[in-house]
Amino acid sequence: MPQFDEEKQIKKLQEIRMAEEEDLAKILSVKYGVQYIDLTGLSINTDALKLIPEKEARERKMAVFDILGEKIKIAVVSPNNPETIEKIKELESKNYKVTILMTSLQSLEKAWERYADMSFSVRTEGGLLSISSEGLEKNIEESKGLEDIKKSLEQILGEEKTNKVSRFFDMVLAGAMSLEASDIHIEPEEEISKIRFRLDGILTHIVDFDTKTYNLVLSRIKLISGLKLNVKKNAQDGRISIRLGKAEIEIRVSTMPGAYGESVVMRILNPDAISVPVEELGIEPNLLKTLEREIKKPNGMILNTGPTGSGKTTTLYAFLKKIYSSEIKIITIEDPVEYHIKGITQTQTDKEKNYTFANGLRSALRQDPDVVMVGEIRDNETAEIAVNSALTGHLVLSTLHTNTAAGTFPRFAELGVNPKILGSAVNITMAQRLVRKLCPYCKKEIPVEGENKILVDEIIGSVLNIEKYQINSTDKMYEPVGCEKCNNIGYKGRIGVFEAILVDENIENILKEYPSEREIKKEAEKQGILDMKQDGIIKVLNGVTSLDELKRVIELD
Repeated sequence: MPQFDEEKQIKKLQEIRMAEEEDLAKILSVKYGVQYIDLTGLSINTDALKLIPEKEARERKMAVFDILGEKIKIAVVSPNNPETIEKIKELESKNYKVTILMTSLQSLEKAWERYADMSFSVRTEGGLLSISSEGLEKNIEESKGLEDIKKSLEQILGEEKTNKVSRFFDMVLAGAMSLEASDIHIEPEEEISKIRFRLDGILTHIVDFDTKTYNLVLSRIKLISGLKLNVKKNAQDGRISIRLGKAEIEIRVSTMPGAYGESVVMRILNPDAISVPVEELGIEPNLLKTLEREIKKPNGMILNTGPTGSGKTTTLYAFLKKIYSSEIKIITIEDPVEYHIKGITQTQTDKEKNYTFANGLRSALRQDPDVVMVGEIRDNETAEIAVNSALTGHLVLSTLHTNTAAGTFPRFAELGVNPKILGSAVNITMAQRLVRKLCPYCKKEIPVEGENKILVDEIIGSVLNIEKYQINSTDKMYEPVGCEKCNNIGYKGRIGVFEAILVDENIENILKEYPSEREIKKEAEKQGILDMKQDGIIKVLNGVTSLDELKRVIELD
């Protein structure tokens, strides 16, 4: 007697219904004049899929399943659906060239299933990259050190999974944040591409990978940072904002064309990086007392100088947070606003809208501020407005690109400011550099001898009132070794090396004679404030940094 296999019959009925649904989709595609496609078994590009969030894709019954440059392919159930049309127009407004194809609902389900396989990052309405705590935080937790991160990236590169590129990029971000890198460099070469992290100011090689993966990673970075995928011969700037728990970390993305492809640099702007109290910047205690007195004055200028990446902005932010209270109004004009500080009005320059430092400073002064921070004084107009602001009851903080504190005054003269009024306008001028700190767990004590002994004794011998400064010994210093806690580098973290010139009566008098940088420095030596060489050598003798590291940053000879 034949037996009835219910499970087999149900399966057969499902297959018939599915076939009928596909046939109906084919018939309707002819009616609407739109090409039909069956997504089952088709490779779905997850970067394309992310152009529409899963919830929205299901509601509108559509999916972006392929992307090549600015060209995208979208599968839809109904090309006449108003919500579908609306979304397509939105994508076209972002310069995507859209190809529409018709499919069945069950075919779309196969595409939607791929959302579960994607990386932990998704686009939000605000154009941000939102990464779930279970995603990036898990990767950060698993990233125990430099070698672990390298192994993880190499392991991902060796896999054949469909979401390899997404996982690789997420791991690069997680690794950079775990190691507290300031920048991620992605650099294509003739046969391979490489990734380097800037750790404590030094570029460190992380991993090499193939050109195919580089192209996919580049497309992904452009996609999530709002850059144009089809622009390859011009430099572009974009941003990614990552929500990590309650904190929002911004990443500035810069691409630049090169011989073998586009070089990418991603600067990680972590709010924790500027949450450094003034007391922990590395400012010598006697100088710190002077600075704390000067930043509390109601008017005048405080200038910080040094090359790009020397920590000038971090120092000025620390000053602002030190003096901030509900009783004063602080306005900043920056290019760009890298970190947001609660309670302070921050504005960003915009060349296209003619909102320059000079125009921004004019506008700020109409807002009745007590304190104004100008990101950088670059031209005569900004310099003159800043000086006049300092002379008319405002405290002005700013930066200049000079090598020394004494170089500030000749630089102002170059910008067309009369040196005779600088004595009344400027309170104090500083210069700084950043040196890597020796790892406290593995640093090794060595004797100061030979040429190093001559150099150290000469610099220490030039310090006035040496007894004011706590120096362990002039006969020993330390060198890096490397251990697990510092990723075998020997250094962990950075600290500032500072110098300053207080504009007292002597400096004010000499400024009227249009002095050179050398003459200003010689007069300033009488103040007994350490210069960068002296400050650096004291940090070397106290085991904070090494002599080689100090030589890398400052010319000691």
